[in-house]
Amino acid sequence: MARTEAQNAALRASTRDAVQTAAVRVFARHGFAASTIRQIALEAGLSVGSIYRHYATKDALFSDLLDTAANGLAATAAELTEADRPLEALHVFTERFLAGIAADDGAAEFVMVVNHGFTTDTPAGTVDRLVAAHGSLWAALEGLVRRGQSSGDFSAGHPGRLTTAYLAMLAGVTTMRLALGPERPVPEADVVLRILTKESPA
Repeated sequence: MARTEAQNAALRASTRDAVQTAAVRVFARHGFAASTIRQIALEAGLSVGSIYRHYATKDALFSDLLDTAANGLAATAAELTEADRPLEALHVFTERFLAGIAADDGAAEFVMVVNHGFTTDTPAGTVDRLVAAHGSLWAALEGLVRRGQSSGDFSAGHPGRLTTAYLAMLAGVTTMRLALGPERPVPEADVVLRILTKESPA
C-alpha cells in the first residue's frame, strides 16, 4: 500500500532530524572544515543520496543548524525580556540549560557547533547573524540582572559584568562536559546562580 502524503511528510521530517543530529555529532567531533557529507551519512545510518535530498551542500546543512540556534536564542531572549520575576525566570533558564547538558543528548555538542560558526563565517554573514542572536540573549539576561538588583534578589555589581560572568560559567560547564565526559557531574542551578545571588530561589 502506498504511503499517504502525511506519512511521507513524517518520514521526511524524521530523516531530516536524523541528518541534523548526526551532523551535530560529526561537526563537533571533527570541526566544520574537516567534516564530510559521507561522515554524516555514516553517523546517521543513511545513504549519501538521502542527505542530498534534504541539503544540497554541507554549507546548507551547517547554515540550517545555525538558523535553528539563532532562532532559539532569539525566542529565549524574548521570553526572558518579558519575565516579570527575574530570579525565578533565570532559575528556570539555568535549570533547563544544565539539564540539557547533563542529558548527553547532543546539547553540549550543539553549543560547540554554534561556536564553530563564529570562526568559519560559512556562509558569509553567519558571524553577524550569531553575534546578533547572542547579543539579544545577553541583553535580555542583563536586563533580568538589573531588574533583580532593583528588587533586591540579586547582588550588587555591574550588571553587564555579572551577566558575562554568568554566561562564562555556563560555557565552562559545557566545555567541561565535552572534555571530561558524563562521569563529571554538572552543577545544580543554585550553584551557578551564586554568581548573582547567594540566596536560593523559592
